[in-house]
Amino acid sequence: MGGRAGESSAQRLIAGVTRGLMRATLGPAFKAGHPIERRRRRQARVSGLMRVPRGVDCRETACGDVPGESVTVRGAPPAGRAVLYLHGGGFCQGSPTTHRIITGHLALQCVARVFATDYRLAPENPFPAAVEDAVAAYRGLLAEGVAPNAIVIGGDSSGGGLAVAAALRLRQLGVPRPAALVLFSPWVDLTLGALGPPPPGEFLITKPFLEECARLYLAGHSAEDPLASPIEADLHDLPPTLIQVGTDELLLTDSRRLHAALEAAGVEAMLQVFPRRWHVFQLLAGLLEDADRALAAAGEFVRSRTALGTVAK
Repeated sequence: MGGRAGESSAQRLIAGVTRGLMRATLGPAFKAGHPIERRRRRQARVSGLMRVPRGVDCRETACGDVPGESVTVRGAPPAGRAVLYLHGGGFCQGSPTTHRIITGHLALQCVARVFATDYRLAPENPFPAAVEDAVAAYRGLLAEGVAPNAIVIGGDSSGGGLAVAAALRLRQLGVPRPAALVLFSPWVDLTLGALGPPPPGEFLITKPFLEECARLYLAGHSAEDPLASPIEADLHDLPPTLIQVGTDELLLTDSRRLHAALEAAGVEAMLQVFPRRWHVFQLLAGLLEDADRALAAAGEFVRSRTALGTVAK
């Protein structure tokens, strides 16, 4: 998916301009060695400038004991479907508000309530706090009466890895599994052992940043723990999984390895690779056509696995 054939000159211009702007504005938020609080503030400020999709409402709430944000389609009746969304940020930064573009478009495309978790962050709350919060939020949805086969767990970057870890932990606990997983540029190997050199188009994520985040999140715990690095896990009996990734990002290898490991474990898995797109490019939905196509494909995948509605207009 995401081929360049037929791409308009306007889209090429938009991609080039937004890549440069994100490098200048968002890049410092992912700079190793910068104080965590400064990085968090920078990411929040830049994300606040991005256009949230029309027709959705965002409301602070909680699911179980986990705080977060409920994102719903304005005026639409309850769809009976829920997406539990886990934001990225290297386990150390990010929040539901920094990812409203993604969660808003998912609410529209999936015809679902999206609960974006405000899970605990490192270094204040290291592993396994984030996994515990993800599992608690999922159980909160079940307690609200949402059926397991109507729940999808999604996430980007570290949140994508966390989504897989949550599914693994639910399997350990004997909790009914979700209907599907949707992962954008997932980070699933905190050992960084298979990380290759950055592609020429990478402008956001660096190996020093990942090393720092892994160290703060693990706080001395082994990176080989399957709940920290799901690529190390036995992945059998996980739900159908959609993975989306760009070619211009350092974590492309993680996505390809995870896809291969899921298929080897007998899990239905789909990998969609978007040429010349960067880490979590879905954050440009509403501006970049590839981002719109990616989230539309994610919505189609979710609806086909839960079969509870049609696309909201």
